[in-house]
Amino acid sequence: MGLGGCILLIGAGAILTFATDWQTESVNLDLVGLIMMAVGIIGVAVFTSIARRRRAIVPPVTPTYVDETRR
Repeated sequence: MGLGGCILLIGAGAILTFATDWQTESVNLDLVGLIMMAVGIIGVAVFTSIARRRRAIVPPVTPTYVDETRR
């Protein structure tokens, strides 16, 4: 899941938790929203840690020249 999907989960979870007042007998939408926000936050944390590892700076290798004219 990419960063956009994680942010979408956080936003949808916040809408379910804080902006709706729907009542259902079988599903607690506040809890579903909190779970979606938690999964989104965990996803953002995992994504940034993986992205940080991928962007590790590797020093360039300097080429070694051999002068063939020297004896």
